Amino acid sequence: MRRQARTAQDRRASRRRKRPAMPLPLPVDEPTTGSTQLFHQLNNQLGIILANAELLEAKVSDDMSRRRATQVVASVLDAMATAKEIRARLSRG
Repeated sequence: MRRQARTAQDRRASRRRKRPAMPLPLPVDEPTTGSTQLFHQLNNQLGIILANAELLEAKVSDDMSRRRATQVVASVLDAMATAKEIRARLSRG
């Protein structure tokens, strides 16, 4: 029993550790190349979140977890559409 409590505590501690921020690939000052690269990076990260949420949605057994995963999928799709719209507006003007 003691070993399980320590393992759970270790897991909680590891969740609290912050990951270092990914460095920006290009300077943000460059209006076209920099922002294009940032949107590409954002879209890739959202795609990873989407894939994981879809996997959870397919594998969870209880309805509450499935609904939560479905909500994450919907939110990520909305975020991807919003990023696409922002990019389109920036490129227009």
